[in-house]
Amino acid sequence: MMHWHAYTWTGHGAELKREAERRPDSPDFATSPLPPMRTGDWLAKPPARIVETFDDADKAVEWMAGEYEPVRPGSDTVPLEHRRTVAADLLPRGVDVQWGEWLHGGRFITLGMICCPNRHVNHPCPMAR
Repeated sequence: MMHWHAYTWTGHGAELKREAERRPDSPDFATSPLPPMRTGDWLAKPPARIVETFDDADKAVEWMAGEYEPVRPGSDTVPLEHRRTVAADLLPRGVDVQWGEWLHGGRFITLGMICCPNRHVNHPCPMAR
């Protein structure tokens, strides 16, 4: 049965250039706090990285909106309602949703809602490990 795992990362945007450790074939991947290059690879991170798990796509979308709203910059070019609408369409169809935005001072936030099982990667459910 499909469910969704939520992941977050907030840090200095320059750290995202460390692409090697953002790939699951890197020995540093599991311990790196950085988000992976492909959304589905979140599932290869340790289960402790999961912030929430949802069996209901609507609740997953509401969680994302609730986490994003307080940090959303005034310069956000994608209205939150549009983000919600797109996520509500994609998640039930098995498509991961990742929101990312630059914050003040060169910081970056990413919120990911990752489908499990995932159609793009073969990682097992982290909760089954």
